[in-house]
Amino acid sequence: MPGMWRDYYEKWWMMTTEHLAPEFVDIIPSLRALVPPARVFDKMTYSPWVDGRLHQLLSSDAIDTIVLTGGETDVCVLAAALGAIDLGYRVVLLKDAVCSGADDTHDAGLELLGDRFSVQLEVTTTEAFLSTI
Repeated sequence: MPGMWRDYYEKWWMMTTEHLAPEFVDIIPSLRALVPPARVFDKMTYSPWVDGRLHQLLSSDAIDTIVLTGGETDVCVLAAALGAIDLGYRVVLLKDAVCSGADDTHDAGLELLGDRFSVQLEVTTTEAFLSTI
């Protein structure tokens, strides 16, 4: 990775796919059964939008809505949400399907996204979202 990402990955070497057991970075079996039609997109930075691959893939399929789940509400989820907003996607954040290393930053991330970006991002629960599709 370029720039400061090299330092990051040197510091956190034990968290790279080279050193983690495959089951730690794979999709759980119950979700793996959904691939395909679902697709897996691996990213190397906080934001999945940096290199343009995800946006290109979604645009080519005329997808206009992003449903966010994941780890580190205040880092990766935040970066993914802001990038999706910047690109004009409808963004739905499932607040019960995100987590973080610390409750206070998780809560702050949810509050920031829900309040500051309420026109461009919807915060809801997984159950409420699934009841709409």
